[in-house]
This record gives sequence, structure tokens and C-alpha cells, in this order.
Amino acid sequence: MSAVLLSPPTTPPAQAVDVLRRQAYAAFSPEGVASLAGCTLADLNALVPSWDDLQPDAYLKDGGRYRRRRHACFVLQGDTLEQVPHRPHWQPVEYNALHGGMERWFAPMLATTVAQPAWTQLLLALGQICTTLKGSGQAPWYVEAHQFRIDTTDGIGRPTPEGAHRDGVDFVAVLLVGREGIKGGETRVFEAEGPHGQRFTMTAPWTMLLLDDARVVHESTPIQPTAEGGHRDTLVLTFRSANFQSS
Repeated sequence: MSAVLLSPPTTPPAQAVDVLRRQAYAAFSPEGVASLAGCTLADLNALVPSWDDLQPDAYLKDGGRYRRRRHACFVLQGDTLEQVPHRPHWQPVEYNALHGGMERWFAPMLATTVAQPAWTQLLLALGQICTTLKGSGQAPWYVEAHQFRIDTTDGIGRPTPEGAHRDGVDFVAVLLVGREGIKGGETRVFEAEGPHGQRFTMTAPWTMLLLDDARVVHESTPIQPTAEGGHRDTLVLTFRSANFQSS
């Protein structure tokens, strides 16, 4: 008997700020994400082919070969998004006990991906929400973008090998881009300082979870194959007000 998948409790875009203020996270349907970004799902789907061209993650300390990714950094200010020169991803060990404390140079995102209009529209829309919640006028947001593919080549893939965690930023957006031939991959969100939590499985492409990183921790459970070539593709966007995290 197949397991019952709990669907995310989605938030209408107009209520995004109120829900995030109240509970520190909000999930959005694919249609809601497109509405927030002011584009169509077809526009968002123009980004999808680049997930077939991600590069192996050479830094996995558990010895796994299940993660491929690309990375890029941007400065968002008002209605302007500017990509900055390629730089390493770095987190302190306080936020990532497994991979923190080291500079990780991942393959850069493809120029053709970043050039898609939906890319800029999505990031600017999320930046507006961040500014409404925590911003100060036209102060910039430092944005890191991570394209992930977690596969089941070794029989199991771990979307968050570090476990339940915070990212050390202000806000985190996790968008499901696709999942094929897998089971698992349940999303879990918990209060950072409290007993309450939520669990659900994102199954529809462009479903999004937006988090206030200071108030919650999050994780995704491992995936296992149900068919050859099983994998789960996600886009993770982090927004930080002070600067990029750096060693």
C-alpha cells in the first residue's frame, strides 16, 4: 500500500506577509508563485531544462554521489537585480555542522538561465516580500541561488544531509522544480524555539515554501527510487540583509 502524501497548506499570495509574520513560514501553490512573480507557469518552466545540466557536488562529507548543483549570487535593491562575480558558498558550523566552515566553489549557474525574464521577476517579487517584512527602505538584499538535483544513483538521496537546520540568513525560499521516480522527500518545518511544526510533501512543480530563517528550522527527508533515474529537483534562494556569508 502506498503512503499517503500530505499536501502543503498553501497561502494565497495576498496573504503572504500576514501569514509569514504570524507563523514564520508560508507555502504557495504553483499558481500562487506565478502570480507573485507576475508571470505564467510556462515562463517558469523555461528555467527547467537547466536542471539537466547541473554538476556533481564534490564536497559531500558523507561520501555520497547523490547531489548535483549550480550556484550564483546577486544583489537585489528595489526593482534592480544584479549578478555579482562568482564566489564561494560559505556557512558557519553553527548553521551547518556537516559542511560549515569551508569555502565551497560550485559550478556557476548558466547565463541562459539567469537571462530568463521569469528569473528576475521571481527574485524581485520575493525581495519585495522580504523588504515588507524586515527591510529598511531601499537597503539591498544579498541573494544566493542554488539549483539542486538529488538523485537515487546510490539507492538513497539526501536533500538535507546536515539534518534540520537554519541557513544563517533572513529568508529562505525552497521551490520544487520536479520529482520523478521517487518516494520520500517530505518537507518538515519546526519552530526554532518551540514545540510546533508542520510536515508535508511538495509534489507539484513550482510549489514554494518561504521561511523566516531566524524563527524556524527546516529539513527534507531522504528519497528512494521507485523507478530508474529517480530524482528530485529544487531551487533554493536565500536572502540576507547584511552581506553574503563569508569566512
